[in-house]
Amino acid sequence: MSEKKNVGGDIYLVSSCLVGLCTRYDGRVKENVQCMKALAGKIWIPVCPEQLGGLPTPRRAADLVGGDGAAVLAGRARVVNRDGIEVSGQFIKGAQQVLAIAESQPITGIFLKARSPSCGVGEVLGVTAALLQSKGYVLREF
Repeated sequence: MSEKKNVGGDIYLVSSCLVGLCTRYDGRVKENVQCMKALAGKIWIPVCPEQLGGLPTPRRAADLVGGDGAAVLAGRARVVNRDGIEVSGQFIKGAQQVLAIAESQPITGIFLKARSPSCGVGEVLGVTAALLQSKGYVLREF
């Protein structure tokens, strides 16, 4: 966790797709109402690890193969898109970029997209979620 003093109130990182930005793999815009309610009155910074890793929008959907996001970070699993192309490098780069943003701010918490190979926390532990979790950040998925 960042040790900087938080003088401006709570600051959250949030998956860009949850706040209605055009960053979903399919290019659709789907704001998450529950997430927006949780962010009401707070300062938040939208991030898309897949875009930060160099992938376009729209892009082919991708899946974790051989393990979860922590296994991808350890080199024991891969991220492969639906065309069979490995995109592990882009997912790892994006996760590192999100971590750099988190470390540059006094982050209170991080809201991530459920069931995402980047951002999933519960059912699927994504690459970005695994990296952030390993650094002690508080994660919540929507």
